[in-house]
Amino acid sequence: MKNTAELVEIDTTQLENSPLINEDIAPTKISQRTWGTYNIAALWIGMSVCIPTYMLASGLIAGGMNWWQAIFTIALGNIIVLVPMILNAHAGTKYGIPFPVLARSSFGVLGSNVPALLRAFVACGWFGIQTWIGGQAIDAMLKLLIPVWSVFVYGPWISFAIFWAINVYFIVKGTESIRWLESLAAPFLIVVGLGLLGWAYREAGGFGPILSQESKFQTAKDFWNFFIPSLTGMVGFWATLSLNIPDFSRYAKSQRSQMLGQAIGLPPTMALYAFIGVAVTSATIVIFGTPIWDPVELLTKFKNPVVIFLSLVSLLVATLTTNIAANVVSPANDFANLFPKKINFKTGGLITAFLGIAMMPWKLLSDFGTYIFGWLIGYSSFLGPIAGIMIADYFFIHKQNLNLKDLYLRNGEYEFTNGFNWKAILSLVAGVIVALIGLFISELRFLYDYAWFVGVGVAGGVYVLIMKKESRS
Repeated sequence: MKNTAELVEIDTTQLENSPLINEDIAPTKISQRTWGTYNIAALWIGMSVCIPTYMLASGLIAGGMNWWQAIFTIALGNIIVLVPMILNAHAGTKYGIPFPVLARSSFGVLGSNVPALLRAFVACGWFGIQTWIGGQAIDAMLKLLIPVWSVFVYGPWISFAIFWAINVYFIVKGTESIRWLESLAAPFLIVVGLGLLGWAYREAGGFGPILSQESKFQTAKDFWNFFIPSLTGMVGFWATLSLNIPDFSRYAKSQRSQMLGQAIGLPPTMALYAFIGVAVTSATIVIFGTPIWDPVELLTKFKNPVVIFLSLVSLLVATLTTNIAANVVSPANDFANLFPKKINFKTGGLITAFLGIAMMPWKLLSDFGTYIFGWLIGYSSFLGPIAGIMIADYFFIHKQNLNLKDLYLRNGEYEFTNGFNWKAILSLVAGVIVALIGLFISELRFLYDYAWFVGVGVAGGVYVLIMKKESRS
């Protein structure tokens, strides 16, 4: 085993016969950890600059917030979620392991499939959402290039299939194509966003009219009733990546690279693109008399066909970079963790692609209420408890010291009871139940509104208590 300061490496040849390892989820060698601060930051810029980010901001405006309330909510949510992001990334960088393998430390070598599959199914939903959005952009482009396409009833579905196929191409190409795509697209996407902001500034007659839109909330109580679940939704937006960030940080050169790269790439980019979403949506009220929170719909109202075409191409690139990085890498590894000898990255990615269709993303995007308060908060009820358990296990139970070899072996340190750590499963159930009980008891609605926070605290606390109690007995 090599241990160069903060990075650990083992010889995996002795693990080749283990049923718990394959090439895709094996620990990276130190020589493979080549991602510097720019690569990590570019990854986050590429993932943050996307239509769902834009829709987050514009959705808050449509829900009644003014511009600064929406920006504050999004910025605060991303600063909060950056904390578990950096904490969970630590083990990925130090040991070169992906999320499902790290989960073996707390849930057991087989029990890790529980959090991995929960995370994977959420990613499948996100894959479907992003693919549906990309399909809409292709449909709008085809209507522009081929006017008769607009009367073709199956046009949106064929466009959806085309963009789905483009995603599958990159799945087959593998993870290195993702780094290349993200690094190339990141600067371009920022420029495109600033161009859209410039249009809003010009057409609305400056920022004055855009930012003068007042909050629709009549009382402080009305605001807080909307703000609290909205903040949870903002945290929930990246609650997925706060779990599987080791899938990427396992390629980082150092802890400094992953921490600085994430700090530079995530909160500032989300705040900037949130402002673009807020400003442009507010501008649509001034220009068109109604808020247009779907950027694809907005672009179809432009008059210059060249501008429309280039803008839609940029949306396609933004959607593709986010979809591959955020919604394919994790579930591909998660499904591979289920049967490492039978499922590799490509197979796991293809499973994700097909399940993404089955989850009917067009319904999840039916309106901003379903998107923010149903989808984002709902799944954060499950992911928050997982984050709490993993952070508690790595920092409080194992104190950042893992037996890397045994993470890939049966009957080793992480075998627990037939491969399952039932104390982690119990802690997960406790966190989920407490968070979801607010859906059924109106007096406890705040528990659901704070679902991610409640899940992290309850599950993490219960896990530490019962694990510490066991070690003393």
